[in-house]
Amino acid sequence: MTKNHATGIGFIAVVLWSFLALLTVGSVPVPPLLLNAICFSIGGTLGLIWTIVNGNLGQLRAVPLRVYVFGTIGLFGYHALYFSSLRLAPAAEAGLIAYLWPLLIVLFSGLLPGEKLRFGHLIGAAMGFAGAAAIISGGSGGFQAQYITGYVLAILCALTWSAYSVLSRRIGDAPTSSVAVFCLATAALSALLHLLVEDTVWPSGTTGWLATIGLGLGPVGAAFYLWDIGVKRGDIQMLGTSSYAAPLLSTLILVIAGIAKPSWSLALAAILITGGALVALRASLRNS
Repeated sequence: MTKNHATGIGFIAVVLWSFLALLTVGSVPVPPLLLNAICFSIGGTLGLIWTIVNGNLGQLRAVPLRVYVFGTIGLFGYHALYFSSLRLAPAAEAGLIAYLWPLLIVLFSGLLPGEKLRFGHLIGAAMGFAGAAAIISGGSGGFQAQYITGYVLAILCALTWSAYSVLSRRIGDAPTSSVAVFCLATAALSALLHLLVEDTVWPSGTTGWLATIGLGLGPVGAAFYLWDIGVKRGDIQMLGTSSYAAPLLSTLILVIAGIAKPSWSLALAAILITGGALVALRASLRNS
């Protein structure tokens, strides 16, 4: 598999994550941790079946325990911190801080062996972040001191996912099938925490169940396997910058679905994110 091919596979995960908001809206009123448990159970089972069909079950036994601990902390930690930050701070501001992870991936990737961080990567990532800010914080009232705990959790959320993505390159020998175990362990931890802090509310009607199953198959399922391939074998700097397409595509999908309205901030974000990706792509081509 070529580096460009792996990068393309990783970007499919970004496209799948763009459906996260739409499907999450459809899954209401399921509480976050229960939703997490259901979706990661589906995603983990999907990966386990894929592993068995391909005759790679033996690979899972050979994976060191530390890799499973690392992966579970990455998936569970990110989602637990994300949901908690949105409960303790306004969604727009907390979401904006959490979406520092693509920029952090670009910055942290410069520390990896064989990677070279160019000025174009920094400019592209900064443009992408500005585009994400235009989408997420458009029309919000700004940051407020009383929500500092939520903001700190959002920062930890961004650090968790960026560190997980970059450090995955250091355990590149671990098979992608090991992500199935990460997902199932995350589902178990989420279910336990749900029983401790949430009331159980199941999906409502056919639409609710379809949205929940869709989340488990795509944004909270297949996306993590595709992302694993991308960050381990692809251009991680290009992936980090292109990840800003997720909030843009997500908003466009919400507009098409009639849930959100088109705005000038969306148009500005499209220009910034597309331009940032092109700047980063040019820098990556110079690295080739």
